[in-house]
Amino acid sequence: MTSPQAPEDGQGGGDPPRDLRSVLVTSVLNLEQLDGDLFRGRHYWVPTTKRLFGGQIMGQALVAAAKSVSEDVHVHSLHCYFVRAGDPKVPVLYHVERTRTGASFSVRSVKAVQHGRPIFTCQASFQLVQPSPIQHQFCMPAVPPPEELLDYETLIDQYLRDPNLQAKYRVGLNRIAAQDVPIEIKPVTLPTLSQLQNAEPKRMFWVRARGYIGEGDFKMHCCVAAYISDYAFLGTALLPYQGHCKVHLMASLDHSMWFHAPFRADHWMLYECESPWAGGSRGLVRGQLWRRDGVLAVSCAQEGVIRVKPQVSGSKL
Repeated sequence: MTSPQAPEDGQGGGDPPRDLRSVLVTSVLNLEQLDGDLFRGRHYWVPTTKRLFGGQIMGQALVAAAKSVSEDVHVHSLHCYFVRAGDPKVPVLYHVERTRTGASFSVRSVKAVQHGRPIFTCQASFQLVQPSPIQHQFCMPAVPPPEELLDYETLIDQYLRDPNLQAKYRVGLNRIAAQDVPIEIKPVTLPTLSQLQNAEPKRMFWVRARGYIGEGDFKMHCCVAAYISDYAFLGTALLPYQGHCKVHLMASLDHSMWFHAPFRADHWMLYECESPWAGGSRGLVRGQLWRRDGVLAVSCAQEGVIRVKPQVSGSKL
């Protein structure tokens, strides 16, 4: 075990160009304030499900909550429930309730509303920074640095160039390649297509926001991490079943985050994901976001509904 430390200069391996401001700050998580504790959010990226991306709703809700607390407190936990599918054709209204403002801890409740009905609720707890002699954490997994790995776009291009790639994989990979996602991802392991069908429900990848965010407001880095944490997270529970089942429905039910140490969301962080259980048309996943200097920055957990149909073989033998 090691003790968490404050981030060191350069721990992210270099900033993206400063003139390329992250779209996650300028657009995706940018809210319009309609009243004191009422905000309106719009959308940037909509996944192929045609529903709002859960990470964006979480990130925007945390932005709204953070605007209602003082600058000297920082979010330490976030607990969310997704109650209805979001409609990407209309904005989302975020209502913030100042549940409690204490000397050390403050709690904010946020309700996201569309068409007059809540689609999402969450509670965020903020804490005044306090020193403590009790400090420990597990050790970060030993993995190759991001500079030695290929990004998703390059890997997908390599797969698509394979003449032996099955049509069912080609369609899915083309769909992923066409998505304009505001984060960069570099998988740590590169399974072959045959290994994909027998994978463990575990994976690791380096991830960071595209563009430059800067040191500025740490709360914004937490909001960006909320966005990042939901990307490809629940899919970890499906890794052992690829090629055997066709996904009919996969959607987040709840999502929790705990923020442990300062970090930069526009610097590379290792996202370690695992699914310890699946059953009853649900799957549980856990994740840890590590700074590349070995400090555990964020812990996550999510349960989602997963409904699948068995894949029917085309062979008649």
